[in-house]
Amino acid sequence: MKLFVYTLPVAAILLASCASPKVPNPKQKTVLKAVYINPHKAGTYKHFRAEKSYPRNYGVWKNAAVLAKTTPSNSSVRIDLSDQRGYLMNGSELAMDYPVATGRSKYPTPTGTFKVLERNRKEKRSNTYGRIYNASGGLVKSNADTRKDKVPPGGKYVGAAMPYWMRLTWDGIGMHKGNVPRHPASHGCIRTYYKVVETVFDKTRIGTTVTIVE
Repeated sequence: MKLFVYTLPVAAILLASCASPKVPNPKQKTVLKAVYINPHKAGTYKHFRAEKSYPRNYGVWKNAAVLAKTTPSNSSVRIDLSDQRGYLMNGSELAMDYPVATGRSKYPTPTGTFKVLERNRKEKRSNTYGRIYNASGGLVKSNADTRKDKVPPGGKYVGAAMPYWMRLTWDGIGMHKGNVPRHPASHGCIRTYYKVVETVFDKTRIGTTVTIVE
């Protein structure tokens, strides 16, 4: 339940001076302004989700007790495309709620149930998306697609870095650290917020279930 308190503008309730009080204008309309009050106890998950900026904010909620007992052998991950949030689970208990950025409309992130197929903490780079440089080292294209863009003679292609890589499909979809604007922005992967991606990586393993829903 969301609570609102209505307040009057300060100017409407103060007198101009003690000697000459301002006469109210009968034609002037009184405007009530709604002030939102979160009805839930601060620090609780209900309070976190009831914040006006949720889910499209950068807030992270952790259940410290559940997170502490979450291991690669009992964890799972749920990704909500509509809310652009990720949920690290321990069985049916929520360990962490965090921001993600999934595929934009041209490159949608697939829905369904997947397993982590491959993990790479630091060295993974994209085979498809990255930058192309010429023979002199000058940048030719910053958002190159190797399926369409050619490397000039003597030049090179450098794939986009994808640290904390957790592969979900063999055609290139996975979870990894990356820029997380509060809207779909990737080429299909699940970019995971930098403040939590190491935790997600450490709490999962090859075989961990990842469910992606609309």
